[in-house]
Amino acid sequence: MSTEISQRRCVSVAILTISDTRCFDTDTSGSWLQQAIEADGHSLFDRKIVIDDIYQMRATVSTWIADPSVEVIITTGGTGFTGRDSTPEALAPIFDKHIEGFGELFRQLSYAEIGTSTIQSRCLAGLANNTALFCLPGSTGACKTGWNGILREQLDSRFEPCNFVQHVGPLSK
Repeated sequence: MSTEISQRRCVSVAILTISDTRCFDTDTSGSWLQQAIEADGHSLFDRKIVIDDIYQMRATVSTWIADPSVEVIITTGGTGFTGRDSTPEALAPIFDKHIEGFGELFRQLSYAEIGTSTIQSRCLAGLANNTALFCLPGSTGACKTGWNGILREQLDSRFEPCNFVQHVGPLSK
């Protein structure tokens, strides 16, 4: 039995905040995600803010998906039920494969923190052009739940028995 620990492969991540009211000075969720990915050794490819508009979301995400340098996209915001929340409607149609368990697991973890209010979260995830796309709610607390409870391990190439790193990147595009 080998005791060799495989070398970790860090990934290139783009962050998209979806909000009609946030700017970089007030985007606590995007800032927290950027700090978290960089603290774990991943690189920030780009970070943008767009209003809650289906076509602006699709345009930004599609550009990143087409770029072989982007391996992971994390969005924050637009997953609720209020009037303009439209992240699922904007991004689910561009997935090649849906990651059904992501939303289910997120809501399970979130239930321990906010109770039944988590039922209103429409967070989702999928793969598009071998780019992993994770859509989190807009609150900083929800971003922490998603990162610490799911993404941190699933974006660690050493995590077994499986992780998303093996499915993303320029070699798999």
